[in-house]
Amino acid sequence: MSFKDTLLVLTSYPEPTPRESIDQALALGTALETRMTAISFEIDVQVPGGRNFLADMLLDLPSMVAAEREKAAVNAKGLLDAFEAEATPRGLFQARLKERALTPLIPDVLTEQARLHDLTIIPLREGDSVEHVYAESIIFGSGRPCIVLPGHASAPKPPALTSIAIAWDFSRPAARALADAMPILQKAKAVRCVTVAEDKTLKSTRSHEQLANHLRMHGVEAAFDTVEAAGREIGDILHDYVVERNIDLLVMGAYGHSRVRDFVIGGATKTMLRKPPVPLFLSH
Repeated sequence: MSFKDTLLVLTSYPEPTPRESIDQALALGTALETRMTAISFEIDVQVPGGRNFLADMLLDLPSMVAAEREKAAVNAKGLLDAFEAEATPRGLFQARLKERALTPLIPDVLTEQARLHDLTIIPLREGDSVEHVYAESIIFGSGRPCIVLPGHASAPKPPALTSIAIAWDFSRPAARALADAMPILQKAKAVRCVTVAEDKTLKSTRSHEQLANHLRMHGVEAAFDTVEAAGREIGDILHDYVVERNIDLLVMGAYGHSRVRDFVIGGATKTMLRKPPVPLFLSH
């Protein structure tokens, strides 16, 4: 089992994905030994109903709409050109996809595309960026795993995937993430499983030793850590854990569920997505 077909999301609007995020994604693709397809969007701008001729003349609304469409089209082409130029010599290039959609429908298109790939990579900018909406839609709607790449100023360099941590609490999301991440765990030099004590009542009576045996059957030797919550939020605990141990990638189950345009996300997932300290491998 391996990730043979990976999708990379490149945002064209309102601001383009930074080029350094493409480099980081390609470095990750090299580590995963995968082929990569990049997707970006031209946008349709919906003009509000009840248009007024005089207002249109004063605001020059048609020109404004045309300019925004052109901006997205230029950004999409530039990003896809840069991706192809950099991915091809590395043997990573599979395809480029340029879709056209109204901005509110982009998450749905991305979720459908993610279902057709083994893995989706999304660079995240800090703050309330559109990439967070895209990531939530894919994580909770695609049925496939997703890696989010941190894009803030303190983000680490492209990961070597030598040291990986698994957030483990015996839950269904954690088990799903563990299984989905197995091809990455098998490549890592060091794997650690971290459990936060007192965060919640663990419903399983199974031991960490049984999990260790399961991983060993797949060629993965893992160390186990238990961290006392001591009143702290689990997201903050995981953040400190991966930073202190120089972890390259954190594997965790995504807690929450989605309704139409309304994502109800668990606390730890929300904390980690807000400002991921390292790339996050998420499954739901």
